[in-house]
Amino acid sequence: MFSKTKTKQSTKNYFNQVKQEISDANAIVIGAGAGLSLAAGFTLSGERFTNYFADFIKKFGITDMYSGGFFSFPSRKAYWSWWSRVIWLSRYQPAPQDTYRRLYELIKGQNYFVLTTNVDHQFQLAGFDKQRLFYTQGDYGLFQQADSQQTFDNFTLIKKMILSQGFQINDNNELLKPDQLSMDVDPKLIAQADQYQLNLRVDSDFVEDDGWHRAAQRFNHFIERYQQQKILFLELGVGNNTPGIIKYPFWQWTYNNPQARLITVNTTDVAFPQELNHQAIGFKMDINDFIDALKC
Repeated sequence: MFSKTKTKQSTKNYFNQVKQEISDANAIVIGAGAGLSLAAGFTLSGERFTNYFADFIKKFGITDMYSGGFFSFPSRKAYWSWWSRVIWLSRYQPAPQDTYRRLYELIKGQNYFVLTTNVDHQFQLAGFDKQRLFYTQGDYGLFQQADSQQTFDNFTLIKKMILSQGFQINDNNELLKPDQLSMDVDPKLIAQADQYQLNLRVDSDFVEDDGWHRAAQRFNHFIERYQQQKILFLELGVGNNTPGIIKYPFWQWTYNNPQARLITVNTTDVAFPQELNHQAIGFKMDINDFIDALKC
C-alpha cells in the first residue's frame, strides 16, 4: 500500500513547524509506544533491573525484565515474586523521569486523545484525562478472570506481596530494597493471586472489559469527528512489533485527510511512506530532547 522513505533531518525550523501544528490543530492524537516509557526511565535492563532483581539474575540467569516475562518459573512463589516487583516498578512507582508530565504540559490546553500500547498507566498518573486515554493492550494495575470477562484492581494485593518479600514502600510509592532480596511471598497471597491472570494482551484470553470497550468507543468517535479537519497525529516511541495498532492507522488516516499532519519521534526507525512527504516530519532523537526543543 505504501512505500517507505527516510525522513528529513531535525532542525530548528522543523521544531517551529511542529509547535505551529500543535497550536493550529483542531485535534491531536498521541500514539505512544514502549519508546516513550523508555524515555521516562522505564528501562528493562541495566541498574534498574540489577538493583531489584539480583536474586533472579543469580538463580535463573534472567538478563532483563523483558525476557523474564517469558521465563517459565519453577514455582508460584518465584512467579509472583517476579511479577509483583515488575508490576510495582512499572505501574505504581513514579517514573524516574518526568517525561509524561512534560508532554502533558505541552498539550494540556489542546483537544487531544491518547492511543497507547503501553500498560504502565503513566499518562493518567501524569495528569492526562482518563476519559481521553485508550490502553489497547491492558493495564499492569489490573488482574482479570477470562471466564467472567471481568477485571480487578490489584494495588492492594501487589503491595502486600511486595511487603512480604521484605521491601519497604515510602509515601511516594517508591520501592526501598532490603539488605537481602527474598522471593518468599506469603502463600496466602499467592493463593489469592492465583485466582487471576494479568490483564495483558498475551493470548486470546485477554479480557476487553466494559471499560476497555467504552474507551475504544470514545477513541473511535474522536477519530470520526475530526477525520476531515486539522488533526495532528503525534507518534512517540512506536516500534514495529505491533504496527497495526498505531503506526499503520496513523499513516492511513493522514493519507486520507489532506489537512492531517503526522509527526513521528523515535531513537531508531522514523521512516514513513513517501506518499506522506508533504504531510509528515520525522525526528530521530530522544523524546525528552524533542519535548525540550518544543518548549524553547
